[in-house]
Amino acid sequence: MKIQSVKANNRRKAFEVTLRSGTLAFPYTKAEPMPTTRDKIARCSVDSELGREGFTYQLQSGLEGSIHVEQVLEYNQDPGYLRDLLLYRLKVEAQRCVAASSLSKREITRRLQTSAAQFYRLLDQSNTRTSVDHLLALLHILDCDVQLVVRRKSKGRRPRAA
Repeated sequence: MKIQSVKANNRRKAFEVTLRSGTLAFPYTKAEPMPTTRDKIARCSVDSELGREGFTYQLQSGLEGSIHVEQVLEYNQDPGYLRDLLLYRLKVEAQRCVAASSLSKREITRRLQTSAAQFYRLLDQSNTRTSVDHLLALLHILDCDVQLVVRRKSKGRRPRAA
């Protein structure tokens, strides 16, 4: 996802990152090096060396830092980003299960009632058009148990595993 523009908002103590989908804030406290009242941001701009998928800022002291768009999306809990992250994790697990399975790839594709090309697209981590349904069907064929756990966020401490 490409960044269209970025600006420093010292009043909110956050970068305002404009994407095609809208503007998101990224607080200074999450940046490294962190801007302070004594070492303010001298300039910030979208970084073409990062393929416009990040921005670089410079502090008055001369220190520089870069922020990738994924850090901004993760901080803001962007639903599209979280969906892609879930798909990625499911695909990694599916790849492990396929490698460990005694079933041949041909047998797996037959049980999925799909083509070999579609099976390989299903496992391709860069393909974000995959549905969770197909991944769950694949994991079921591979005798994997998939559980979805929903917990309330806890403040100040990590949630207990269920």
